[in-house]
Amino acid sequence: MNVRRLFVALIVAWTLAMFARGAEAKPNIVLLYIDDWAWNGTPVLMDDAMPNSHMPVLRMPNVERLASEGMKFRNAYGSPQCSPARVCVQTGKSSARSGFTVYMNAKGQDYYDKKGHEKFPVIPCISDETIDADAVTIPKALNPLGYVCAHIGKWHMRGDPGAEGYAVHDGATDNNPGNTVEGAGKVHLPDDLTDPKLMFSVTKKAIAFMEDQVKAGKPFYLQISHYAMHEGRECLPATREKYARLPEVQAYYKQHGTTAATVKRKDDPAVWLGMGEDLDGRIGAVLDRIRQLGIEDNTYVVMMSDNGYRHHFLPGLTQPLHAAKWWVWQGGIRVPMIVKGPGIQPGSVFNANVANIDLLPTFVEWAGGDPLSLKDIDGVSLAGYMAGEKPDDAFVNRCLYFHYPHYRTSMPHSAMVCGSRKVMVFYERPDIPMLFDLSKDEGEVNNIARDHPEEHRKLFEQMMSYLKQVGARIPMVNPDYDPEVYKKDKAYEIRMQWGPFESQRPLEEDEK
Repeated sequence: MNVRRLFVALIVAWTLAMFARGAEAKPNIVLLYIDDWAWNGTPVLMDDAMPNSHMPVLRMPNVERLASEGMKFRNAYGSPQCSPARVCVQTGKSSARSGFTVYMNAKGQDYYDKKGHEKFPVIPCISDETIDADAVTIPKALNPLGYVCAHIGKWHMRGDPGAEGYAVHDGATDNNPGNTVEGAGKVHLPDDLTDPKLMFSVTKKAIAFMEDQVKAGKPFYLQISHYAMHEGRECLPATREKYARLPEVQAYYKQHGTTAATVKRKDDPAVWLGMGEDLDGRIGAVLDRIRQLGIEDNTYVVMMSDNGYRHHFLPGLTQPLHAAKWWVWQGGIRVPMIVKGPGIQPGSVFNANVANIDLLPTFVEWAGGDPLSLKDIDGVSLAGYMAGEKPDDAFVNRCLYFHYPHYRTSMPHSAMVCGSRKVMVFYERPDIPMLFDLSKDEGEVNNIARDHPEEHRKLFEQMMSYLKQVGARIPMVNPDYDPEVYKKDKAYEIRMQWGPFESQRPLEEDEK
């Protein structure tokens, strides 16, 4: 009898030990989500063969360290604007599928956004205003797998992060909390500024969350959504002074007839560069604390931006990609992405297309769940590829969809990227077919649709079929369109410059 009890006790102890070991083996996941950061906005060469695919004047040793210790994604895609990008991350759904295509004020139940566009060529669409109640978000997927989830910083999706399953969060924040300095037109930063863009307090809270979970022995998901590098530029005054002395920044001042003492904060490259370096220090603080806590070997760190951008404030800085935020040209949707963690080869590069919609299923697989159990999503798990699996043709040539049926400085338009081919439609001018070969024309200079009509037709129909299938809102031709009224709009010229074109577009000054 005693032998039997001993045997049972040993079995129970072994089972508990295996359970504890399994729980310990679950990796932690940290997402460093950066606001408004161009593909070429880091000091890391996103393509080793493209000298202008980075910003060498910006000092970010911790981001460079992350790249040397992990995997760099050459062709990572975000969204054309920050809020829909964040919904893509949380849900794994494309913006067209989720219906959350832009951040806008309440519009009721109307299909079209008619206010302010009564005389424009098309009537743009409204957007969903919150994450769908039935959507499986990151914490809803990870909590049942034993994870404690936190979202620190910018949310910008309305709704309640707690209702999505986040145990720790800052509420339904938007851009405003990160703008701690009033008056972007003012010349100087306050001498006593110690927490620009809330970088330091956000990081402090994030680190405290990690410490609590390590102490409790709980695996965790932590999303640190920084307010940097969004407009309303802020940095430590001492960091700004350092960059203001750089020859490149001095050349900018001279070119624009200003000085370090008179330049406006919103126009000052030294403030933007200083913001980047201060952010790098906070990224380094997180990486260092992960190491100090003894969890580095069991923690994935993902760094990614929400949308593309156009950094054109330094003389000689050329743009590798076309256009900017609010557009689905490459400059608006390509973003930097770097990942380090267990099983990821240091200094490795992944060249196939990946997107923000892939994060949710990847996190689920890392957490020990089944990413295929996630229904009605567009993303796929990247876990195998990060571990060294070679992508097959189906993955390499899969299609990614980008839908922005709105006016901003942009115009309503959509795009689909399949491997190296990209098809676009501008709803003002659907008569101009748009097709690009990104393997030869990353800057989207040559529209080859007229030369490949059958390929364009096939891809265009595939894109429109997808949009219809997922119930995407499509702009309506405006019967009250008035060309003269439209031409008076302040964004008219940039729309014409960055809108659809036949054959070939002229290079801009900062692209040459």
